[in-house]
Amino acid sequence: MGMTSFYMGSLRYGPTGKKRKNHAANRIKKQPVEFKKHIAKPNQLQQLREQQSKQYKSLMEEYMANGNWHELSGDCTKKENPVYTGTLIKGIATMHKSNAVPVISKEEATDISRMRRG
Repeated sequence: MGMTSFYMGSLRYGPTGKKRKNHAANRIKKQPVEFKKHIAKPNQLQQLREQQSKQYKSLMEEYMANGNWHELSGDCTKKENPVYTGTLIKGIATMHKSNAVPVISKEEATDISRMRRG
């Protein structure tokens, strides 16, 4: 068979001209599927919840019942900022391109001010 017209359309042939196996003219009649509604027993769900509550005990509920839940939360106060208390480092200097360098001695400070490396 030749090519069919795209404007007219065909039920038996596709747009490429190939014959269709299943087309709208000869539809295969399928039998309707019956859906059955699943009805769960009301006691079955309750039994599952009881089994899980016995097997997996909630630590939070136990601590709240005992009254010591707030003891586990920990301390939420702000920590103090760390401060250097030693005597080795005299200060901090910038050497090149905002590079912070620790200054240990007075000679090193003069070397850094003259931009001496090494």
